[in-house]
Amino acid sequence: MTSPVSAPRGTVAVVGTGAAGTMVALQLCETAVRRRVPLVLLLIDPAPEAGRGRAYAGREARHLLNVRAGAMSCYPDDPAHFVRWLCRHGQPTVSADDFVPRHRYGAYLADTLGQAIIAATGTVRVRRLRTLVTDCRVGAGERGAVRLELADGTTADADAVVLASGPTSPSSARPPAALRAHSRFVADPWAPGALDAAAAPEDTDDVLLIGTGLTAVDVALRLERPGRTVHAVSRGGLLPQPHTVTALPPADCEDLLGCRTLRQMRAAVHRHVGRALRTEGDWRPVVDGLRPHVATLWAALSPEDRAEFLERDATVWNVHRHRMPPATAEAVARMRRAGRLRTWRGSVADARALGDGTVAVGLGDGRDLRVGWVVDCTGPGLRLADATGPLWQNLRRGGVAVPGPLGIGVATDGGRLRDRSGAAEQPLWTLGAPRRGELWETTAVPEIRVQAAEVAEAVLAVPSVRAAVAAPPHRRVRRPSDGSGLPLSTHSSAAAAFRTGIDRVLKVRAGAERAFRRATSLDPGFAVGHAALALIGHDSGADVDVPQALARARRCVRERADERERAFVDMVVRRVRGTTAEGDAALLRYLDRYPGDRLALAAAVPTIAFAGLYDAHGGAAGQVVRRTARAHGGHWFHTSLLAFVHQEEERFDEAGVLAERALAQEPDSGHAMHALAHVHYECGDHEAGRSRLDAWLDGHGRGTTHRAHFSWHAALHELALDDAPAVRRRWAAQLTPGRVRGVRALVDSGSLLWRARLTGSWEGRMPIGDVLDAVGADSLERPSTAFTALHAAVALMASGDLAGLRRLQGHALDADPVQREVVAPLCEAFGYVVEESWEQAAVRLERLLPRLPAVGGSAAQREVVEETLLYALVSAGRCDAARVRLEQRLDRRSSPYDRRRLATLPA
Repeated sequence: MTSPVSAPRGTVAVVGTGAAGTMVALQLCETAVRRRVPLVLLLIDPAPEAGRGRAYAGREARHLLNVRAGAMSCYPDDPAHFVRWLCRHGQPTVSADDFVPRHRYGAYLADTLGQAIIAATGTVRVRRLRTLVTDCRVGAGERGAVRLELADGTTADADAVVLASGPTSPSSARPPAALRAHSRFVADPWAPGALDAAAAPEDTDDVLLIGTGLTAVDVALRLERPGRTVHAVSRGGLLPQPHTVTALPPADCEDLLGCRTLRQMRAAVHRHVGRALRTEGDWRPVVDGLRPHVATLWAALSPEDRAEFLERDATVWNVHRHRMPPATAEAVARMRRAGRLRTWRGSVADARALGDGTVAVGLGDGRDLRVGWVVDCTGPGLRLADATGPLWQNLRRGGVAVPGPLGIGVATDGGRLRDRSGAAEQPLWTLGAPRRGELWETTAVPEIRVQAAEVAEAVLAVPSVRAAVAAPPHRRVRRPSDGSGLPLSTHSSAAAAFRTGIDRVLKVRAGAERAFRRATSLDPGFAVGHAALALIGHDSGADVDVPQALARARRCVRERADERERAFVDMVVRRVRGTTAEGDAALLRYLDRYPGDRLALAAAVPTIAFAGLYDAHGGAAGQVVRRTARAHGGHWFHTSLLAFVHQEEERFDEAGVLAERALAQEPDSGHAMHALAHVHYECGDHEAGRSRLDAWLDGHGRGTTHRAHFSWHAALHELALDDAPAVRRRWAAQLTPGRVRGVRALVDSGSLLWRARLTGSWEGRMPIGDVLDAVGADSLERPSTAFTALHAAVALMASGDLAGLRRLQGHALDADPVQREVVAPLCEAFGYVVEESWEQAAVRLERLLPRLPAVGGSAAQREVVEETLLYALVSAGRCDAARVRLEQRLDRRSSPYDRRRLATLPA
């Protein structure tokens, strides 16, 4: 052996970089960075790229994942991560129910690990050794570490080793010796190039597959061609069952946990299957409901029951548990109907080579098959004794690894290898297939990702790994704060970036998301930083991967946070994942305990930046602002919110004074300017309001994130002033979809266009289609809030899209109570507007108007519905009703346009 690869203190080796090894490496990188633990990570695998492994390295388009995309995330606490990755990498329409090509999952693993390694630079040093490990010698390395012997003749030392080499290779011990020696016998179909000759276009000889499981299905699809018959033989002769096209919810099978014998379990499963067939018409919910409990049920069985299960039940379980995607099942069915796939029940008894290079294979039932190729598709061996690779053979011979229950896999204590004495004290771990004897179901991603997180935790707890962190001299360090006096569990640089983010949120200025990202980049373990990203993404539509930010916040808060920070993360979790009522209740509880948190207070008051509290009955936001006044001591931000609340309560004089006071303290305050814009509009000060807005937008408001909304306010003044040319100029300069996108385009640009059309300020083609293109189908047809749904309905009405209104109405009927009770009938009323059934539209809009405040937003925003009603009343000939409403409005505020409209109404 040559000299060992240098092993500094804190070295962890991951042997194998397929799915299991990748997930362990990913968890090690991210956890080490969060905890600021310097680490050297050795990734040892001969594959050219870490992440793909053998299972996902192929490029066959018809080889699909056998599990829906929604269950294939690397992260147990972020189940949609893979689906979001697919959406960002060329498959924007993919859903959690889809079955995607296997090679896409390989790309996902490789990319996710690569990103984690890049993010860990400076904390984790990663080295790749492209070779095989042939043996591990515990205590033979430096400092008593593990010495790994490598196939290239070198060695490498590590403080801890994770054996993630995947399933053991098939032993090929079952086929006859004459067959194993034949040149046309393929012992491992997943070996690089193993099937190339059999898949050559000119080769049409028949093929025999030994095995009828998922491997056999994939090989059959690869080798299928006209003129060739693919035979498949196994003890049961059963192919895997197909998945349903649409996933069914798993059945509740927790009552099986009380079973202690195989007989009891069989009876209970049969009862569940019978019930599922009667209620769902399908057995699959039972199998899927059993999955989380398999390890517990397996552990409860005696060795005799486990052996009986392997003999009598394992095949039936496997074909129902490990299923084919629907598209694969259809392809297999076509092959069988065409006679190009035939299955046999039995085993291979003998084989002999024929002179033309083919093989005569005799089956156990006396049948002879003449084939050009035989492929072993039985998959990996279960028992450690059958392992053919040198690593597991040497570990077994040296007593470092011992067989698990019934000789299957290896014995571990939570993944840590037991030696021949039964102790689990070696710094060696494994996961996935080697634990099958202990867990039975342990080879799929949902199980492996949980094990990967647990193994990473255990490895980082090894004393020699932890010792890589030099203990700093003990001294008291004052914790930095968030700017309002609340301490933060991070260092000063990350805290400074976080304060910048909060400052930009409070002023409604661009860059909050960038500042929070910088804070979490400077300190990836900063829980509140991640939670702030999730909050602004969820509540205000910032460009944030909300589930990812939330998952990171939850991981970090378990490791480093005080009580207040834990409460903040919990509040954000409930706000993102819970119902509207649950999220609001969590926010109110948090503010009762920590009234000085300005970021949380910004989230509670629905001004511009955040969705705010759902306030069907009015007053909730005002109560919060008043209750928190003492904690803020007259700070300009709190004064801005109080101004906004006062104008909502129609206390316009007081609101104006407060807004001016806040702007005097902080001229950049977007919330104060927003409150003042409402005051000017509701008081009829349209010239002053427009001038003040334009001056602020050109000065202190230049960097505001919601410029379109302030422009919309200015345009409302111009509509009221009956200045149609000004409205069109403002639209072209500030509100076109090229300048405004997403929900903001819907709420500001779309609603303004419709109001301009109703008031006669917009003639000719109305570019509402451009607005719809800038929004996206989800916001139009599946909006998450009643406020967004209202504006989606307005835009669809403006475009004359009756079908879209009906789809939105259907969504609203299945959504929250406000959407059911207000938005759904509003869609119906707007449909009558599109059809020009003015009387029907007017009757319904009159009935809905008093209920409209429940959708949220300001009175000025909801006024678009009243404008539509006025237009419908006049068009229906009900001018007296329109006159009454216009007179009432003019009593509240001056409006040249309303005065002109009133004067032109027929007597």
